[in-house]
Amino acid sequence: MLKKLLIAFTMLFSLYYIFLFSHIAEGLTLIFKVIPMLLMIILATIQKPLHVRKYQLLIITGLIFCMIGDYTLQWFLVGLTSFLIGHIFYIAAFVTAHKQQVPAWAKLILLLYGAMMGIWLAGSVFQTGSTLLGIAVLAYIAIIFTMGWTAIQTGSKFATIGALLFIASDSYLAINKFVAPLAFSHEVIMLTYYSAQFLISLSILQYSETRSKVIQY
Repeated sequence: MLKKLLIAFTMLFSLYYIFLFSHIAEGLTLIFKVIPMLLMIILATIQKPLHVRKYQLLIITGLIFCMIGDYTLQWFLVGLTSFLIGHIFYIAAFVTAHKQQVPAWAKLILLLYGAMMGIWLAGSVFQTGSTLLGIAVLAYIAIIFTMGWTAIQTGSKFATIGALLFIASDSYLAINKFVAPLAFSHEVIMLTYYSAQFLISLSILQYSETRSKVIQY
């Protein structure tokens, strides 16, 4: 019952922040932004998975750092660093769930897209003279694509789709911030972002079920 309520409230607050953002009082926007993440952390914490406690703790820690990043993104480098740390914890979690190799076509897409985004986005930042920010953007791109790579290796649909949605969300955000304004940026960024985090949090139970079947056999 509690799990269903948390899922319902997570979706409700996420949709409210995404589509009714303009109706939130200015001083409360950051609070409403982190409420869905706080609910996802609680959802991830109350789950009682079998045989995957380490995976669960790493995902929860990643969620916490991402929530901190949500709030501190107003100081961009601080928020970016917090998200980067969150992705490192996701990578550590996905490595513990390593189950399969990344298909050749997926490797090619990730490498080409990652290289393109690195050249395009970091290049735009370096042109402004912001060397430190350019280096930070390159590091973040490397980490988030590594996160996507390791998510695919888990064989978990929730983890894989969540990681790819995270890449899509950050790609849209970065292009909107560093290259040119994009249409419906708030809606697209936050819808893909919340969906990504939600699926990653749900991957805990999915991985638990997979591990339980393996151990039974």
